[in-house]
Amino acid sequence: MKVLMFGWEYPPHVFGGLATANYGISQGLYAQGDVDITLCLPKPWGDEDTTAAKLVAMNCVPLVWRDVDYTYIKDTVGKVMDPDLYFRFRDNIYADFNHLSLNNVGGIDFAGGYPSNLHEEINNYSIISGVVARTLDFDIIHAHDWLTYPAGIHAKQVSGKPLCIHVHATDFDRSRGKVNPVVFSIEKNGMDNADCIMCVSELTRQTVINQYHQDPRKCFTVHNAVYPLRQELQDIPRPDHTGKEKVVTFLGRLTMQKGPEYFVEAANMVLHRTRNVRFCMAGSGDMMDQMIYLAAQRGIADRFHFPGFMRGKQVYECLKDSDVYVMPSVSEPFGISPLEAMQCGTPSIISKQSGCAEILTNCIKVDYWDIHAMADAIYSICHNESLFRYLQEEGKNEVDQITWEKVGAWIRELYLRTLEGK
Repeated sequence: MKVLMFGWEYPPHVFGGLATANYGISQGLYAQGDVDITLCLPKPWGDEDTTAAKLVAMNCVPLVWRDVDYTYIKDTVGKVMDPDLYFRFRDNIYADFNHLSLNNVGGIDFAGGYPSNLHEEINNYSIISGVVARTLDFDIIHAHDWLTYPAGIHAKQVSGKPLCIHVHATDFDRSRGKVNPVVFSIEKNGMDNADCIMCVSELTRQTVINQYHQDPRKCFTVHNAVYPLRQELQDIPRPDHTGKEKVVTFLGRLTMQKGPEYFVEAANMVLHRTRNVRFCMAGSGDMMDQMIYLAAQRGIADRFHFPGFMRGKQVYECLKDSDVYVMPSVSEPFGISPLEAMQCGTPSIISKQSGCAEILTNCIKVDYWDIHAMADAIYSICHNESLFRYLQEEGKNEVDQITWEKVGAWIRELYLRTLEGK
């Protein structure tokens, strides 16, 4: 089965949770043994793991004919894409795009990540998808999140092949219901045109059905997973804080969706009972200054650390150095970070308003707004060694059974159902 997949980010270049999920899904599908993935990315760098998917560098796909020889293309794009693909794409240019700002191979440059002209880049990406869909042989289309839905729709219109979209989050989650009408329109259009909608949790599936008015029969829950820790991450030492200051960590975007203010307020309540705890708020976002000010206002700034955005090995060093991980999200479609924390042997407290709460048992679940329950849970784990050990051991055992291979098998089944339906 050949899959044309549209993604926006991919490890090791991580700008958010989408990269981790895209990688895991690709690996899980590859593990099935009969799924051939071609993954389109706006701006790959050449250091991506291409075991599970052949990459198409969308910034190297020509929209205008350039009279260039093979050696030049090999030197120019060979690091990120098969040079032969360039010439195949060049034979399938379908319109006059000379009015666009083009690079030296006749393609469109992308900034990578989420620049200020994001909507322009999404539109350019969808234009390029027309050349890709005219060139490649595939059975089904898989588009990740609203950024790539327009590309998926265009590819479907060109090829007539069925479209699966993956809903990793909706604007209802990101905005607490105050949706951006432009983003909502793109999401709704993607869902309307999709033959199959994969949602990262039942929570998200219900949002898709009720807020975007989609047919429940084409909406399916596909929970995320984690991969076993690489040896170098397993080898990161875990400090023993027995009799010392405990460390409680929040790790994620500092935006209202993630509920960082509830973490600070719960921390304040804990620190009224004990001063033997430090709090780490790792991440960046538009609420960073507000959270620093709130901690100072509550008189607990000396117990708070704001190390900023973390990636790669830094994340696991931070999680292993923690005694408690807290995810107080107001609306979390899934939330992979608690699973990563539990892998590291760090007990987790998660909001009941998160998708991962649907599949996790050996953690503590609280309503995001219940700072009293959150504070009690933090205090209990920090001061009850038996509870800490139980959540540490049973949490790790549980998460080790939640694998991307199982997710890949379910997605493959949904591909087959979609193809049979068409």
